[in-house]
Amino acid sequence: MKKNILIIDDSALMRRVLSDIIETDDRFHVIGVATDGLNGLSMLKENVGAVDAVLLDINMPRMNGIELLEELKKQNIKTNVIVVSAVTTKEAKETIYALELGAFDFITKPERLDELKNDVFSGKLLECLAMATDSQLSDGQNSKKERKKKSDPNAKKDKPAIIPEKSNKLVAIACSTGGPKALHLIIPSLPKNLDAGVVIVQHMPEGFTKSLAERLNGISQIPVKEAEDGEIIKKGWAYIAKGGRQLRIVKGGQGNHIIKLTEEPARRGLNPCADIMYESLVDSDYDEIVCVVLTGMGSDGTAGITELSKKKNIHVIAQDSETSVVYGMPRMIKQTGLADEVLPLYNIADAIIKNVGVLTWT
Repeated sequence: MKKNILIIDDSALMRRVLSDIIETDDRFHVIGVATDGLNGLSMLKENVGAVDAVLLDINMPRMNGIELLEELKKQNIKTNVIVVSAVTTKEAKETIYALELGAFDFITKPERLDELKNDVFSGKLLECLAMATDSQLSDGQNSKKERKKKSDPNAKKDKPAIIPEKSNKLVAIACSTGGPKALHLIIPSLPKNLDAGVVIVQHMPEGFTKSLAERLNGISQIPVKEAEDGEIIKKGWAYIAKGGRQLRIVKGGQGNHIIKLTEEPARRGLNPCADIMYESLVDSDYDEIVCVVLTGMGSDGTAGITELSKKKNIHVIAQDSETSVVYGMPRMIKQTGLADEVLPLYNIADAIIKNVGVLTWT
């Protein structure tokens, strides 16, 4: 049975292009088009349970994409929303917020008209639709579980380890589809005196990683920033790999470790690629590396962690199936047998703290 797709976009050209791409694929059917969020909301209500995914523009009259997502959340209307975002600073920030509100993922509009109908854009669109309509997305259920877990007064909480300052640990996180929302739960839960630096590879284009870092920085205890070439990794700081660059970690002077951003090509279409980050840590001086593999399609991170495990002391945490939006990357690392813990999303921050500890000052 074909999956029904609703398009919400105020541009007649985009509605036509998106419709044409979708109808070329036997897996999908355009159930309807709407010119703004208000019309889109009405169509979703009229077709309850019949819409498998929504392609949503951000900037529209009457009700924009963000307002629609807020309304869907308020009215508890569950559907898989893919944001179709322009590559601008403003829309990048809005897209990050859309993901925080529960959007499944996003794709970027080509900047040139002739690129709208090429195989690259259509391929990305259809791949994203395939993931969304065959995903384990259960936003309402996962959110309910998270609230229950946080409010349970009888829940057992391990005290974080207090480790001497001379310890040298790193937290290295890999994530893709569903990653921004997962990071919005994990990173704000880390204490400002975390006894490790945190490096994150989230599959995103250039510009969006900066907006993600800025958003997380505004709601977290630890400073969060988009990684810059040549900067020293500090304990209690989080660095998000820059979109469009590969991130490597190399030894610096005085026991420091430095971030290197390179223009080497994408690996399996990924730039940044978590495997490259993990492989670069093979020659590091870290005493222990906590590798965290979160929701995402594919197997990025598995090869790099496998190589890392041969030379370094590592502790591997994989997100579980039930709380993953797409159970690809964590499933692959679990299958290798390298995962020390397979945990629901809401337990991962505690596991990180337990493994790296917190600094104490006298």
